[in-house]
Amino acid sequence: MHADVIVIGAGLAGLACALTLKESGLEPLVVEAADQVGGRVRSDRRDGFLLDRGFQVLQTWYPEARRFLDYGRLDLRPFYPGALVRAGGHTHRVSDVWRRPLRFPEMLLSPVGTTADKLRLLRLRRDCLAGDLEALYARPDRPALDLLRELGFSERMLERFFKPFFSGVFFEPDLACSSRAFAFVFRAFALGDTALPARGMEEIPSQLAARLPPGCIRLCCRVDRLMDHQVLMESGERLGARALVIATPGREAARLLGHPEERPVHVSHRGTTCLYFSAERPPVTGPYLVLNGEAPGAKIQGPVNSLLCPSNLSEHYAPPQRALVTVNCHGSDHNPDALETAVRAQVAGWFGRQVEHWERLAVYRLPEALPAQRPPVPYPAAVPQRRSDRHWVCGEYGSAPSIHWALHSGRRAGAEIARALLGRTDGQGAAGLGPPPGPGSRDRSERL
Repeated sequence: MHADVIVIGAGLAGLACALTLKESGLEPLVVEAADQVGGRVRSDRRDGFLLDRGFQVLQTWYPEARRFLDYGRLDLRPFYPGALVRAGGHTHRVSDVWRRPLRFPEMLLSPVGTTADKLRLLRLRRDCLAGDLEALYARPDRPALDLLRELGFSERMLERFFKPFFSGVFFEPDLACSSRAFAFVFRAFALGDTALPARGMEEIPSQLAARLPPGCIRLCCRVDRLMDHQVLMESGERLGARALVIATPGREAARLLGHPEERPVHVSHRGTTCLYFSAERPPVTGPYLVLNGEAPGAKIQGPVNSLLCPSNLSEHYAPPQRALVTVNCHGSDHNPDALETAVRAQVAGWFGRQVEHWERLAVYRLPEALPAQRPPVPYPAAVPQRRSDRHWVCGEYGSAPSIHWALHSGRRAGAEIARALLGRTDGQGAAGLGPPPGPGSRDRSERL
């Protein structure tokens, strides 16, 4: 196949880059070392169950996701805007009262935080929604936990809500992540739904890949090294193109660029372990995320950070008369059997003897589940992507991790290449992709 541009990596960034190139009138070829597109966004099927590889969700506010994805075809199933928190031996509901105003009295009485904490949420929300994304990433950066303490949140609120909820996003138990990244994620939670595609997270990259021409993606093709106009595959095959794009994880990108010692934007990764169980019935009803908000020293201790039942959101996640239970734990160096024993003991204290009948389906240990986002995190749209006359990068190597920033990075690289190869001067519109649809596209906070 003739190609104007070779894109190395079929994750979200690589697919977005290829689509942008195609819409610009260029012929892309995507080569992927794995047997499936998607990068980290993958799903597996086992015994009639649908297992996403790790705790992954789509924030529907993401401007780039609305730009690239057909939400109707994804058949998105939203979580409840809030969570169930296990604290003090009981389960308490925490709600986003801006989206569930009738829950305001319940929130004021909730023991998850103090009344003053609930009022401080007003200031936090206002601050996270102020300005556009460029202004957000220009703020002073420090650990998110420091920001929350500066705002006056109590230790009870930090331990029972912020740490279990947002550490499940960043895989940072102590919220040492960037306060800029925290504000970006908080904005996403405030302005949109947190949702799962009805048929699993893999539907997101599959939908992108389906828009590319047949034969445009070659799977199970690992690149050995780059040349000026060519890539040398491990098979010995040489592929030539006018431009090359590296859309791989950071360490692989540094290797291909010939600088394995180079420290990319993200110098470390955060790991997580996910356990999947088959149950006769779900331990909770409704589209809830359950958080472990028990303080150190509580009667019931254990490794669980969060628990959810994807089959409560979509019937496609489990066969008839069964429920899928997903348990998420920090770190990836656990012994699976020992971890299962500890998890069962903990959640049995929450849900009773029904846990004895859960059947383990799988354990996913993901040592590089997410690049660490330690401060300072730069504004991703300002990080250079062109590495030489013919080489570009996109994805996590020069960007912040999230579905939004992966798609943005790929689109930006594709538009830059179109301008370089075709001499276009129409900026981001070179890809033929207009502004995000819907009333949110007029919100200044979304300007990139």
